[in-house]
Amino acid sequence: MATGSVIAIKSLWKIYRTGEIAVEALRDANLEIVPGEMLAIMGPSGSGKSTLMNLIGCLDRPTQGSYLLMGEEVSNKTDNELAEIRNRRIGFIFQSYNLLPKLTALQNVELPLVYRGTPAKERRRSALEALESVGLGNRTHHRPKELSGGQMQRVAIARTLAQRPAILLGDEPTGNLDSRSGAEVMGVFQDLNRQGSTVVLVTHDENVAAHCKRVIRLRDGEIIADHPVVQPLDARAGQMAPPALPGGPKSASGGDGW
Repeated sequence: MATGSVIAIKSLWKIYRTGEIAVEALRDANLEIVPGEMLAIMGPSGSGKSTLMNLIGCLDRPTQGSYLLMGEEVSNKTDNELAEIRNRRIGFIFQSYNLLPKLTALQNVELPLVYRGTPAKERRRSALEALESVGLGNRTHHRPKELSGGQMQRVAIARTLAQRPAILLGDEPTGNLDSRSGAEVMGVFQDLNRQGSTVVLVTHDENVAAHCKRVIRLRDGEIIADHPVVQPLDARAGQMAPPALPGGPKSASGGDGW
């Protein structure tokens, strides 16, 4: 594993036990992600991609193996330590936007900074900069009901960006969006990646993967493929039809129980 890795996973296992039954949700996973990558983690339902996302996002601990996040071993941290790492280093974007309906876009973006105790002027500046970065500088005083689905997801991304995470981790971030809104959101991720952000997207959508630079595929808890995307699609250029990607089927629907 390279010393400059953002994420370095070695021989990672996650086993869930129910009585005498043991389910190997993740088996001997090895993965390295360097700064500035944009990659998709893919697999059908039950493949282990949600388990891998939870481990990468410090939402869970592995049964065994090593996970270095920015050079720090996190596999043996306590719940409180993991929560602190999540707050400082990882920005989550989920399929549901989780915006408060009575707050404006600006107030929604500021909210995590309020909980952090960030001074008012600083959090206002950070929130405005984040909204500008996702193209919503003219929507700061709009409430969620006044925004499209794509705009709401962009507010959710801005809320994450305002916290200045080292890694953006998206869980089916375009899953609730039509193709046009999905293109808007993928364009934002690509723009952020061009600016240096490390972006990891967990998805079953080949179209999302086609906009990334690298694709990791899982099946039955194992990483079965790890390959670059030779010519990623550019959402800003209106490219949304996925090319053939090696290493997996053209479609894999459904959520991920693991």
